[in-house]
Amino acid sequence: MTRIQLEYHGHVAYITLDHPPANTWTLASLRAFVQMMAELDGKPEIVALVVRGAGDKFFCAGADLKMFADSDSQHAEQVAQAFGEAFEALARFHGVSIAAINGFAMGGGLEVALACDIRIAEQQAIMGLPEASVGLLPCAGGTQRLTELVGPGWAKRMILCGEKVDATLAYQIGLVEEVVKVGRAWEAARQMAAHAERQSPAALRACKQLINEGRRRPRDEALPMERTLFLRLFEDPNQREGVAAFLEKRAPRWRYGATSERNEPSQQPG
Repeated sequence: MTRIQLEYHGHVAYITLDHPPANTWTLASLRAFVQMMAELDGKPEIVALVVRGAGDKFFCAGADLKMFADSDSQHAEQVAQAFGEAFEALARFHGVSIAAINGFAMGGGLEVALACDIRIAEQQAIMGLPEASVGLLPCAGGTQRLTELVGPGWAKRMILCGEKVDATLAYQIGLVEEVVKVGRAWEAARQMAAHAERQSPAALRACKQLINEGRRRPRDEALPMERTLFLRLFEDPNQREGVAAFLEKRAPRWRYGATSERNEPSQQPG
């Protein structure tokens, strides 16, 4: 049993990590996650993804350490590869990805949140990358993405010294974008996803691409790309629809692939 669920509501996808008691990753759930992201790649109508943990204590406590208890380097390579494939696929998602951190996010649990575009944490959430304390290291982007978000000093405190941070501190150092009350991360993420639904899907994809490219390229390379993608949007019917809807004071009817449909409020998943 993979203990991971994917559901759709409107133009938003929801992935729930559900492996009691701590929503840990297994090799099977990582491979299932890769398959889910491949499915999402084929759905241009999905403009946002919310990742959450089942229950009210754990977002995700990372890898199930039973995988490494008696494993050899070959098995470890399979697990590391699965982690990398899963979270790289998440980072490449064409829409907005939001982590609803509703509790402990440790190791691979924090790394899946780091691979998202936006992180919302409940005030009781605790985050950390404690791999070095068990003779391992964060192999799913933790050393790189955490450093990019919080800087080398805090990354070294969390990774080299095993320091854990609560939601308030995580917000102060730039690890999360919003802190909400206990039990509210899911609703806050759903509302943020609803905001993404109001954007032109083509413009949203182009903007995300530019933000990500700007982190990898020198600015003098990224700025011309900005103008190129701006002009390319004029080939998309949503550009005319967006301007027309604004001038006519109505909600736009965005097109997703070959179909045209109006943005309606998402049905709230259970």
